[in-house]
Amino acid sequence: MHIVVMGAGVIGTTTAYYLLKEGHEVTVIDRQLGVALETSFANAGQISPGYASPWAAPGIPLKAFKWLFQHHAPLSVRLTGDMYQYHWMVRMLAECNIHRYKINKERMVRLSEYSRDCLNDLRKETGIYYEERQLGTLQLFRKEQQLESAEKDIEVLKAEGVPYELLDKKGVIAAEPALIQATTDFVGGLRLPNDQTGDCQKFTTELADLIAKQGVNFVFDAAIQSVEKDIDKIKGVLLQNGQKITGDMYVMATGSFSHQMLKQLDIDAPVYPLKGYSITTGISNPELSPLSTIFDETYKIALTRFDERIRVGGMAEISGFDYTLNPQRKDTLFMVLQQLFPLASDITRADFWTGLRPATPDGTPIVGGTKYKNLFTNTGHGTLGWTMSCGSAKLLADIISKKTPQIKADDLNVSRYTLA
Repeated sequence: MHIVVMGAGVIGTTTAYYLLKEGHEVTVIDRQLGVALETSFANAGQISPGYASPWAAPGIPLKAFKWLFQHHAPLSVRLTGDMYQYHWMVRMLAECNIHRYKINKERMVRLSEYSRDCLNDLRKETGIYYEERQLGTLQLFRKEQQLESAEKDIEVLKAEGVPYELLDKKGVIAAEPALIQATTDFVGGLRLPNDQTGDCQKFTTELADLIAKQGVNFVFDAAIQSVEKDIDKIKGVLLQNGQKITGDMYVMATGSFSHQMLKQLDIDAPVYPLKGYSITTGISNPELSPLSTIFDETYKIALTRFDERIRVGGMAEISGFDYTLNPQRKDTLFMVLQQLFPLASDITRADFWTGLRPATPDGTPIVGGTKYKNLFTNTGHGTLGWTMSCGSAKLLADIISKKTPQIKADDLNVSRYTLA
């Protein structure tokens, strides 16, 4: 079959890879001039299945209110006047209870753990290099309350069979020795030894180059004008330049733009852009730099070690399709880097970036079929696109190829919103 994939970020590119492996002809469309030039370009870099958690959690409404008055808040809201923004936030708030949190976190951990295994296989099969490390990740707790609150997440980790280590301060320093230089205090951490790190943009570029040589057709600078439909199937994708691309099957992997695209087809896919930021600095002192990824639970910021760089990324803004670089967010990223690894890098030379993560109200991506028999979705991964990319792509390739998925998948498609 000929399958058209809309979107060439890490989600669309990995989807193309697994579809190619199943013997399909694949065309990938993207409005940019290359792969991974938007959300996948400069993300935090961690592949952390065990930390896969929805933003919609018990206590978040009260925390969000308090964060409104904080300079270094991990989450902020700027009202845009768009009714869809209000509607999406109401749906998110409805997920902020312990019952929904446990359901959503289980889905996310299930898919993320599977994805990590798929990535391991992909790396062995392709041999591509993306500054990866398999040294685990560490969630850092500055307060005793955070350490105590980790118990609800540990319950899910136990249920899913995910190895973990709950560490005191001494154990944290043993895992990440450079934290002994930290200028702020912390009380402990949750370490997941099976987690990984890597440069998502480099991974996506290397994978795209590989599959392009094997026959995948990438069509760049190709903004989509509309998706043409019949009663129960998609007929083609019309580009703004007038070109029409047709196939047997279609995959919507356009990230934050998926909602608008699917709305044209009368499909309710509640994906909203959750704005995030990162800085990337060169390493000046390797011995005083992180070994892998440290996730600061207080500020929701991850610090990830690449070969010769440190990527500091995180935070979330609910502010629509806004690409402006807010200097206040840059201040927060620098503050956390300097507090935890004050001697690691030269912060006078740093690249500041922002991207829009496609988030769903429940935190779980939308992977699977739709009411159109030849249209599928792979979108809505929020802050965990890199973590979930290979698993959701392999899962969808199996579904399209009419193979039995290796994990439970019937609660991941868009129908969960119409059945709710």
